[in-house]
Amino acid sequence: MGIHESRMLRHAVVMRELKVLRTERLTPHMQRIVLGGAALAGFVSAAPDDHVKLFFPNKDGRIVQPVLGPDGLAFPADVDPSPMRDYTPRSYDEARGELTIDFVLHGDGPAASWAMQAQPGQRLGIGGPRGSHIVADDFDRYVMVGDETALPAIGRWLKELPRTAKAIALIEIPEPGDHQMLASQAEVELQWLERQGIKPEESTLLEQALEHLPAMQGDTFYWIAAESRRARRMRQWLSEHRHVPKDYLKATGYWKFGDED
Repeated sequence: MGIHESRMLRHAVVMRELKVLRTERLTPHMQRIVLGGAALAGFVSAAPDDHVKLFFPNKDGRIVQPVLGPDGLAFPADVDPSPMRDYTPRSYDEARGELTIDFVLHGDGPAASWAMQAQPGQRLGIGGPRGSHIVADDFDRYVMVGDETALPAIGRWLKELPRTAKAIALIEIPEPGDHQMLASQAEVELQWLERQGIKPEESTLLEQALEHLPAMQGDTFYWIAAESRRARRMRQWLSEHRHVPKDYLKATGYWKFGDED
C-alpha cells in the first residue's frame, strides 16, 4: 500500500444570513433549496463532504445566530436561539452567487419542516464550514457508501472527480422514485439500493452490498455516511475483515436513530 496525502484545511467561521432564491422537489424525499445574497461573498467549501451549520427561524420567526464574544461564539442571552442542524453543501457557484443545499424530507424536525414550506425570499442562517477534509486524489479507486442523507456529498464528489478516477457508489434510498441523475466524468459503478418500506435504521442493504464487493487491486479509499451505528459497524467490518488502514477510511454518522431530526 502506498502513501496518500490527505489533509485538513481550517477556515475562519463566518455567520451569514441568506435568502432563498428558488426551490425544487428533486424526488419524493429530497427538496433542493438554492440560497444567495450579498452575505454569501467569500464563502469557501473545499471538500464534497463539508458541513455547514444551518440556523432556522425560532418560534418568533427570527434567525438568531451565535455572535463572537470574549469566550468565542455564543447565542445572545435575551432571545430564543434558532434551531440548528448540520448539512452538506450540494454545490457552490461563486460566479452566480448561489449555494445549493439538498434536504431529505423525513420526520417533522425543524430542517425538514422548513424545507417543505420554503419559498423564495425567506431567510436562512448559515455558519461555516469550519474546515475541509481533502482526500488525496491519487487513490486507485474510491468507494462511497451512504443512505439518502449522504446523497448530496456523494453527488458532489462524483461530479468533481477527474476523468482518470474510478469510483463505486453504493446508495440506499427509500423507494425507486428517489433515484437521481448523478453526473460524473470519472469511471463510476453506481448501485441503487431501495429499502421498499424497511426502516432506515433497520436496513442492512448497504452492509450487504459492501461485503459483496470483490477484493480490488490497488489502493482504495472508503467513505461511509449513514445512521451512526450502521456507519460504525461498516467501518469496523472494513478494518477487521478487509484490513483497510485507518488512513484509507472515513466513516461518519450523518444521523442517529432516536434523534428528532
